[in-house]
Parts: sequence; structure tokens; C-alpha cells
Amino acid sequence: MQLWTAFLQTGWVGKAVLTILLIFSILSWATMLIIARRFRRSFAASRRFIAAFRKAKRLVDVQAATGATQHSSLVGLFKAGYAEIEAQIAHAHGAQTIRSLDSVERSLLRASRIEASRLSRYLPFLATTAAATPFIGLFGTVWGIMDSFANIGSMGTTSIVAVAPGISEALINTAAGLFAAIPALLAYNHFVQRLRQARGEMEDFTLEFLNLTERNFM
Repeated sequence: MQLWTAFLQTGWVGKAVLTILLIFSILSWATMLIIARRFRRSFAASRRFIAAFRKAKRLVDVQAATGATQHSSLVGLFKAGYAEIEAQIAHAHGAQTIRSLDSVERSLLRASRIEASRLSRYLPFLATTAAATPFIGLFGTVWGIMDSFANIGSMGTTSIVAVAPGISEALINTAAGLFAAIPALLAYNHFVQRLRQARGEMEDFTLEFLNLTERNFM
């Protein structure tokens, strides 16, 4: 209730700054939930898929596992690599061999970039929130302090008591900026670490896929 009273007592610039910070905060929390859910589903599906992949002796045996684990980033790699293998076999006129393992590897690398981009979607917004909101809050604070000191001249007094309420209200902008920035920064660093982990898993899967391809088609 005190925060709402302080909000009502601020000037139009302070209200605008607090409104912008509130929007940033709401959107950043929504972004955190979306990205967290995406990573959770992807990692859970990847564990199931990689277990099925390692049990399989042939790539064709892995196809059945892709439907139930479609949220896994590794499924995207598998489909891209398997599509390249099928294309090479089709050009080999029925022979179950491939001519270029490098082409398969390039397909997997391209799919890895696509999957990494999918996992990191909306992540830059958290970085923007963490970087921008403290300065937006600081702008509101500086503006409020300038306004408070301008009131000293208009009131004809140098007493700090006269401007203390205005300065206190102005500092709320800084607090609001930090309130929006700190969770976004912590979440961004956490998700960047999880993205590195996902990329490591995709690199390991690429090597396993190429080994299995070499055993079956070369």
C-alpha cells in the first residue's frame, strides 16, 4: 500500500519510468518460465532419446524413438543426419552405402546451430532487461532528485526536510530497476550455462551418430 501511495505521489516521469520497469519485470519473468520449461522438456526428452539411440545397432531402429522424444534437441540432429544418409543412398541406386561422411557431419552441424538457436530463443531479452533496467531506474531517480532540488528554490528554503519525501520517492526508481535487473541477470547466466551443456550434448551425439553411420554405411 505504501508503494502504491508513493507511486501516486511521483511525477509523470517517475510514473512512466516505474511503468516501464514493471513491464520489463513482468515480461522477463514470463520469459524465464518459457525458457525454463523449454530446457526442462528438452533435457528430459534427450535422456530418453539417447538411451534408445545407444541401444540401437542400426539407425533405422532409432526412428521409432523420435516420435515420443520430439522435444529433444538431439532428435533434430538425428533427423537431419538421417535425411542426408537417405539422400546419399537414393543417389547410390539402392546400394546401402554413402559416399561422403563429411556431408553427414555438415548436416549435423547445421542442425546443431538450428537447435541451439531454438533453445536460446527469447534469451537475449533477459540480457537486455539486466543491462537496461538499472539505467532506466537511475534515470528516474536522477530526474526525481533534480525535481526535488528545483522545489527548494520555489519554496525558498534549504531544509532537507522539505525535499526528503521527493528524494525518497525518486530512489524507488533505482530499487525498481534493480528489482527487474537482478532476477533477469541470474536467470540469463543460468540459461547460458544450460545452453552450453546442451551444445556439449549435441557435440557428443554428433560423434556417436558419425561412428554409427560409419559402421553401418561405409
